[in-house]
Amino acid sequence: MLAVTILGNNSAIPAFDRHPTAQVITLDDQLFLVDCGEGTQMQMSKYKIRRSRINHIFISHLHGDHYFGLIGLLTSMGLLGRQQDLNLYAPLPLREIFDLQLKAADTKLPYNLIFHPLQQEGTLVKNSRCEISCFRVFHRIECWGFIFRQIKPLRKLNPEKAREYEIPASFFDRLKWGEDYETRSGTIIKNALVTDEAPKPKSYAYSADTAYNPVIAEKVKSVDLLYHETTYLQDLEERASKRFHCTTAQAASIALQAGVRKLLIGHFSSKYEKLDDFEREARLIFPNTDTAVEGVTYRV
Repeated sequence: MLAVTILGNNSAIPAFDRHPTAQVITLDDQLFLVDCGEGTQMQMSKYKIRRSRINHIFISHLHGDHYFGLIGLLTSMGLLGRQQDLNLYAPLPLREIFDLQLKAADTKLPYNLIFHPLQQEGTLVKNSRCEISCFRVFHRIECWGFIFRQIKPLRKLNPEKAREYEIPASFFDRLKWGEDYETRSGTIIKNALVTDEAPKPKSYAYSADTAYNPVIAEKVKSVDLLYHETTYLQDLEERASKRFHCTTAQAASIALQAGVRKLLIGHFSSKYEKLDDFEREARLIFPNTDTAVEGVTYRV
């Protein structure tokens, strides 16, 4: 399964019970955090996100609404007794900022924080289950987008068939990954007898704060789900351009050019209390568009 849970969908200022940007990506049994605006750990508690399962955090850029919640989250993880390594992918200056914060507080984390500076486009994480890569977007400061791709989706388990072959429930997860089961007598129960073929691998692209640029469409071409910022409605295109942001129509145009399956829009300006017009305007160009709603999980 590949899914996106929205923790924050607003832009710079928290308003109207909306929070700065943060998302949790679920890829089978793995969780990934993308951006960490103010209030992220409160949102994680509210929506029952298990922070102990997050081993990789991705920060798109160093505007505060995308990382001001990070130091609080990382220190809370330490206070809660985290021991396993944590990988942080972010623009290089964040390392100096974070080191200064820890030094000023005379704090030492009880776990190993591994910092990976974002310096060039390409693969950041790759294993047997997924590949995560980064690409540049066009903001006022250095800014990055991320693509999450499944490599080997889980097979669909038939529990009744598995029980017929007396396969213990403790082995079910391994069946989903395609393993055969060997009985105590040495008989091999072929995986295909108790599972169905895995679905096609899914993909999700997070295009962070950016001015409109058709180059982005090439970078996210054909992904199943694209998240693209829409800070302003269409009538404020000039303001969006000056502030290196996008409108509803521009985000929808990128989705159309890229040939994605579905578009998710967010990063709304705090000047708007109601968001109905965002979805309406985007759907005029790209019908399969949804507004990113906090607390909602969107399955890819």
